[in-house]
Parts: sequence; structure tokens; C-alpha cells
Amino acid sequence: MAAEQKFEVKGTFLMGEDWMPYTKVIEAPNAKQAEERAFATIGSKHNLKRRYIKVSGVTPVKAE
Repeated sequence: MAAEQKFEVKGTFLMGEDWMPYTKVIEAPNAKQAEERAFATIGSKHNLKRRYIKVSGVTPVKAE
């Protein structure tokens, strides 16, 4: 099993008629999985479908 690392996922989601920015730090084995977890987290919290969530970037977070 791959070790989880932290990724910073940035993008926007639709809240009413406005696109709101978000930044989330998510633990995942790779960047694609971090993106998927962002869709799942934001979608469930705000009751949104994937087409209302946009990801603009996924970057690894350096361990401190």
C-alpha cells in the first residue's frame, strides 16, 4: 500500500449563482486521488454534482 502524502487542492465550486474559491489539504497516495477526494468532500458537504466543482491545481505539500 502506498504511503499517503499531503496535497493542496485549489479550485472553485458553485454556491448559488457565484463561483466560490476553495483550498483544501488532502491526504492521498497520489495527485489524481487527491483530486477525487476533493470532489467527494466538497460534493457531499455542499450537495453538489461534479460539474459544479472545478479543480484548478493540485500541488504536493512539503512535510515539515
